[in-house]
Amino acid sequence: MASGSGDPFDYTEGAESIDIQAAIANNRRSRRDSQYSTPYGEDGVGSMFDGPGHTINPSSVSRMSHSLSRRRSGDSRRMSMESRRMSTDSRHSRGTSVDGDEQEQYISDGDVEESATVRSRGRRRRRKSPSPAPARSTVFENLAHIFGRTKSPDAEPSRSRRPSLSARSSSGGLSRRSRRADGGSDYAVDIESEEERWGYSSGEEDDESEDEGGRGGRPSPSASDIDYGSYPPSLTGSEHERGDRLPMLSADPIFGNEARIDIDMDLDPLEPPPPGPPSRQTIYIADEDNTVRFIGYETQSARQFLWRTMCILTCGILGLLGHWFPRLWLQWVSKEKAFKDMKDGFVVVETAYRDIALFPIRRMEYPYPISTAFPPTWSDSTTSTPSYPKMNGSGNGHVTPTQDTEDSILDHLVVVDYRYARFALDPRSGLFTMLKDWRDPSWTGVLNVHAGLQQEVRQQRSTLFGPNVIDIEGKSTLSLLIDEVIHPFYVFQIASIVLWSLDDYYYYAFCIALISAISITTTLMETRKTIAHMREMSRFSCPVKVYVNGGWIERDSTDLVPGDIVDLVSSHLTLFPADMFLLSGDAIVNESMLTGESVPVTKVPIKDADLAKWRESQGQDVNGESAKSFLYAGTKVVRVRNALAADGSAGSPALGLVVRAGFNTTKGALVRSMLFPKPMGFKFYRDSIRFIAVLAGIAGLGFCVSAVQFVRLGVPWHTILIRALDLITVVVPPALPATLSIGTSFAIGRLRKSGIFCIAPSRVNISGQVNVCCFDKTGTLTEDGLDILGVRGIERNAHRFGELIEDMHDLPLSDAKANFLHALATCHSLKVVDGEVIGDPLDVKMFMFTNWMLEEGHVAGTGKIKGKAVGETRPAALVQTVVRPPGSGQFRLEDALKGGAKHAHFLELGVIRTLEFVSSLRRMSVIVKRLKSNSMEVYVKGAPEVMADICEKDSFPEDYDDLLSYYTKRGYRVIAMAGKSIEGLSWLRAQRMKREQAESGLRFLGLIIFENKLKPGTTPAIHALRAAHLACRMITGDNPLTAVSVARECNLINQAAHVFSPIFIRGNATTRLAKLEWFCMDEPAWKLDDYSLKPLTPPAHRLVEAEELDYQDCALVVTGDVFRWMINQAPLETLQRMLVKTQIFARMSPDEKNEVVERLQALGYTVLMCGDGANDCAALKAADVGLSLSEAEASVAAPFTSRTPDISCVLEVIKEGRAALVTSFSCFKYMALYSLIQFTTITLLYSFASSLGDFQFLYIDLFIIIPVAVTMGRTLPYSRIHPKRPTASLVSKKVLASIIGQIAITSAVQFWAFFWVRSQSWYTPPHQGSPKDGDNHLKATNYENSTLFLVSCFQYILVAAVFSIGPPYRKPMWTNGWLMSALIGLSLFNVLVLLRPPSSISAILELMTLPFSARITLLIAVVVNIAVSMAFEQWGTQVVVQAVGAVMQLFGGRRRIREGKIYKAVEGGLR
Repeated sequence: MASGSGDPFDYTEGAESIDIQAAIANNRRSRRDSQYSTPYGEDGVGSMFDGPGHTINPSSVSRMSHSLSRRRSGDSRRMSMESRRMSTDSRHSRGTSVDGDEQEQYISDGDVEESATVRSRGRRRRRKSPSPAPARSTVFENLAHIFGRTKSPDAEPSRSRRPSLSARSSSGGLSRRSRRADGGSDYAVDIESEEERWGYSSGEEDDESEDEGGRGGRPSPSASDIDYGSYPPSLTGSEHERGDRLPMLSADPIFGNEARIDIDMDLDPLEPPPPGPPSRQTIYIADEDNTVRFIGYETQSARQFLWRTMCILTCGILGLLGHWFPRLWLQWVSKEKAFKDMKDGFVVVETAYRDIALFPIRRMEYPYPISTAFPPTWSDSTTSTPSYPKMNGSGNGHVTPTQDTEDSILDHLVVVDYRYARFALDPRSGLFTMLKDWRDPSWTGVLNVHAGLQQEVRQQRSTLFGPNVIDIEGKSTLSLLIDEVIHPFYVFQIASIVLWSLDDYYYYAFCIALISAISITTTLMETRKTIAHMREMSRFSCPVKVYVNGGWIERDSTDLVPGDIVDLVSSHLTLFPADMFLLSGDAIVNESMLTGESVPVTKVPIKDADLAKWRESQGQDVNGESAKSFLYAGTKVVRVRNALAADGSAGSPALGLVVRAGFNTTKGALVRSMLFPKPMGFKFYRDSIRFIAVLAGIAGLGFCVSAVQFVRLGVPWHTILIRALDLITVVVPPALPATLSIGTSFAIGRLRKSGIFCIAPSRVNISGQVNVCCFDKTGTLTEDGLDILGVRGIERNAHRFGELIEDMHDLPLSDAKANFLHALATCHSLKVVDGEVIGDPLDVKMFMFTNWMLEEGHVAGTGKIKGKAVGETRPAALVQTVVRPPGSGQFRLEDALKGGAKHAHFLELGVIRTLEFVSSLRRMSVIVKRLKSNSMEVYVKGAPEVMADICEKDSFPEDYDDLLSYYTKRGYRVIAMAGKSIEGLSWLRAQRMKREQAESGLRFLGLIIFENKLKPGTTPAIHALRAAHLACRMITGDNPLTAVSVARECNLINQAAHVFSPIFIRGNATTRLAKLEWFCMDEPAWKLDDYSLKPLTPPAHRLVEAEELDYQDCALVVTGDVFRWMINQAPLETLQRMLVKTQIFARMSPDEKNEVVERLQALGYTVLMCGDGANDCAALKAADVGLSLSEAEASVAAPFTSRTPDISCVLEVIKEGRAALVTSFSCFKYMALYSLIQFTTITLLYSFASSLGDFQFLYIDLFIIIPVAVTMGRTLPYSRIHPKRPTASLVSKKVLASIIGQIAITSAVQFWAFFWVRSQSWYTPPHQGSPKDGDNHLKATNYENSTLFLVSCFQYILVAAVFSIGPPYRKPMWTNGWLMSALIGLSLFNVLVLLRPPSSISAILELMTLPFSARITLLIAVVVNIAVSMAFEQWGTQVVVQAVGAVMQLFGGRRRIREGKIYKAVEGGLR
């Protein structure tokens, strides 16, 4: 409506929310705008109305799981759909599908409207734009690369299968779409390349292979198709082909030298599917950030009978192999079958991590129309599905041939439940669809859903979706036991025990069996306990009132189905039982369960347009406006109120519309992410498996030599076989896997005592490799709350700021209607619940500073405002909140409605309307009515930088910029206030006023200064980290000046460092050809080169001469908008230098925090992220080591959670991680040496058909090895963090030199002893008889046996001492009392057995009597062995490493230049 022409202001045009949306449409296009954070709340934590539920929640709520909401822009989604349309007729040459039988669906919880939220962990598989598919490199190609057989240097690099890191952020939908269409090359960081599987874990390798098309032009769009795991080209190369791709920085061409292995891979290419309807489907599941492939199979009866027969004949060995290698079973027993043609088949689900699982299909009775399970809107969105001829319904019971498929009645519905996510088979397309994205076609407006559901419809939806409960299946003890026992580790142990029993080696077999039984029992108990805890945490039900068949009935929340209407007040909820939209009333909720942020969030009723928009957004989560009305399952209810009528009485009840239930809710996705965590490989574990394989090879080689000698000596074949198997158990000890986890177990125990809890044990060792630490600011480096330092108003007579006022009573009174005091008292979003003022902590501090009183709720009525849509009205509170000074009387309702209240005698202010905080505008405002006044006032609170745009220039004091700079540079947080008075403004016009009208022509009122104190432990911890040469980064949502001040205060950057910050001198963050200028924050005239990021010549008046400049004294600070622009547009070299050199990332949104972490990982860093768990969840999840200081449930996003409220816990995690990593290495090296020492002994004895006796084996294995291996892990970490990290590679020069050197020394001593004893005059040769028939034993009583046994017993103890590395990562060996006791005790006992063995011990150990002189000789040999081994470990390894390095430098110097990690190369270029 238009107001009369005589009105000075046009206040009546349109409803408020619609106009706000139109006014800020351009700003909202990029949700990750640089002005993301609130001007008064750290890290995007805004006012009450802008809590986690508004703009933060849609991403960081769901990012808590692997990526509960890894969003892509709507434009990229549309391009993906267009690409799919173009590619349905033919298939690419990779052989993954033909004739359109395979479809790819992207089931995403993304945000379509806000296109800048292109976020992905980088492992996401997306459809590739029309381009040749990359050929896959193999291990053979890598080996060929070692020997010089590389691809032609001029071969065109293929497009990355991984989305370019730059492609994961965009500057706007239009530019993204245009650039994606013609992007031909990119500098994508190919983390998923085959090379990386063999050791390249820095994630920066190029794909050197190209499809057969070579450079011969790109195929037409119709010729391209789904390439499993392929990606669109990078945005960066769209304008011109880039030649500056990332360099191939390989470390070791086979094994590499990285700590972290990103084990995401592409799905394997398959043979073409059988003709007919589809039997394969590739689906992207956003909840897991994982691409899976569904393949339909049916078992063949004859083959299955043959398989079972073979299993019986092989004593179950074939069955075990089929369990370990499911593909073997599939090839033998089953046959690929179209999904819709399967009768009793199953679906094989293959993930990108190379694991597959079998899930049976379920055929549910479903006598309902097809549109109830697959709404018509789905068929519109699945445009990539080819239309198949309608199948005859008699064969499969899906669709009757004569009916229109949209109206046909189904007999059965085929579903697959994969990880608690249900997929239903659409009989029209023959493809599966994820039911989580189901939308009711009738959800077009609020009035359409108010009628609720009929019981028949509820029954249908209950059948389709199942009960509304997050119920984790609990396995029986027997099934858990079987799963544990058939693990390859335990199968090997069982086989070893059986072998030892056949060999009459009962004692050791019994001991190992007992240890295994204890281990299995402990594991079972822990597993059951964990499952019980998870079930208890996730399962929730409560009685609710539901509107069914036109009336209210009470039901259990487990009966809720999508479409139900729930009375939120009468149900007395403490937690929301399902994902719901608020239809009426208002609610305040605490969403810390999802975000870790305990700031209460206000929810408002959903609007028709937002509900309709959400209904149409298939596969996406709530976003934008709809998030303000979304009630997440599992979030705590702070308050729910019914709507108020115009007379102030209760109006319509507070109602919620259930839209998702059970595991389809956001809480369900969070639980699924905890149940099925994303695997992360670690190089140490991979190398250890390969090392074991090498040991097994050595065993085979040794036995081949021994077997020849056995045959020559006439040893029976069954004895040779037993000896061969026994030799394998000697070289590959069954206890090896257990010993590798000892160091980690002790480290976790010590961390727990320090108040640090770990839910991912594998991350402990990874924390030992951390080389960059990232920190959030507020709540992490600084205290949680901000305290008001004071306020600065404007002096009445001078146009300057007055003195800092620390007490409200000292604030001078003003005659102006819009004054500073009233602004402080009203400009907030606080609520009162049970007499307590709640809301954003800064709002609370500001209001408490005024000492005024706040009331809301019972003093307000409602009115109705007409909207733009025909017949649309929306209720609005007449007075939302009332504030008054202490001791004032009550505010009366009529005072708010009448222009003047002549008889009012109280100073009271009523907030008529609140314009909520918008992150892109960085401000909020209120319209306030004062008693005895004909006017209303508008007050605005926001970032000082935005005030210049909305305030009159003459209202600013002369020293505004100076004072603002003074406070921000010293780390204070500053918020500006402004206001204006509007005469004759009525309530209705105030409600209709556009936001841009309210927030314009304001008068500046003053500044509020908050101080954010550093936590006591921050500065010492930062100092310790920097002393250890660990890079420290701050990633915050605060403004750059405050961040720099805090960084200097805690020494994160040097006090004297020159800090450079960029600004746009041409264009902005959304402009492709924008230009940056980097200036020194302390001396703006001093600049950086915008390409190399090196300082230019300093200004002439500087005290520091150019030649004296040290670039290391320069630090960079980057804001979110610049960061995003550089990701998209900057040259690769500049981007990499920025990432390496930037120490402060300011004004970063939660998504951008995650992006920073991923970018640093892509450069080869091992990243630790420490945050308070609020909106850092995505970054904590993405980091190699995430450490949350929050005790909220959101801390499940981080592997580590600390009860210590400061970053000193980071030091403990790194120290324990390094100690655990070194311990794992020590234990592995010790077990390897133990195996090879015993192997040497056995091989020498096998040469004349002898061996060790049973009790000799038992003494070595049980009384020496186990105590030493267990106690080695108890050494405590060193008190300081050493500047150099421990190695994480078992194949590094130093580790190999140590192992090989010690093997050579110990073997040489044994060979000497073997030949020495044979040369003695008292020596008598052993009896040369072969074992008796049926007796597998070899004779053990001979001089060679006794000599080698006595010498080797000392060697087992010796190598334990040699490998018990102390400083700089662990405390000295002698501080480990348990280990020292074991070593000393065993050494003394061995000396006793060597020099004066008691007769009983000699008899048990089957020792020969040696002359005393011989015993002394052996003791001297042992002492010499100890001295040589110690000296070699201390000095010899370094000499060997240097010699090997010199040789490699001599022969491969040119190639070695390019080896290493990318960040090292970038740092070298910066010097």
